Amino acid sequence: MLSLMGGGLLCAVSGLVLIVVSTATDFWMQYRHSGALSSQGLWRFCVGSKCHPHTITLAFWDATRAFMLLSILSSLAGIALGLTAYAGSSTRAARVRSAGITLLIAGTSSLFALLGVAVYTGVAVNFYGKRYPEWRFSWSYILGWIAVVLTVSAGVFHICALPRNSAPDGSDVANG
Repeated sequence: MLSLMGGGLLCAVSGLVLIVVSTATDFWMQYRHSGALSSQGLWRFCVGSKCHPHTITLAFWDATRAFMLLSILSSLAGIALGLTAYAGSSTRAARVRSAGITLLIAGTSSLFALLGVAVYTGVAVNFYGKRYPEWRFSWSYILGWIAVVLTVSAGVFHICALPRNSAPDGSDVANG
């Protein structure tokens, strides 16, 4: 049970780090603009080595940003609940279950965030595909997908770590 919880926490922390890096970096998409390699993130775009904040507010950017931030917050909550599951008290099973549910919610939030990115992707394909013949999704975007897999895996590990039967005194009783 402890190894499953440890694996769940490792996946959760790794997923959180990747989702933070993905959200904060400017390499969701790369393309050539006036001969220079340009990149774009959720918060700003870069042409050459000069970066500028997005000056227009579009609904698909705002939705993606909001979902990514919600994913970060719910992942933090799930990790905090997962860490409390190591404190051996009578409510341990409830905390393990809560941590698993919270981490699955974080994974769901990540999936919603990436659904927002899918909308972003559809708009980008339409817009950039017509304007720039050479464009591609970059490593920040890919890290977001990897973070989703890790976060969902963390929730599954925590749910699998839940004891089958718990005695009233808090000791775990294995099912035969």
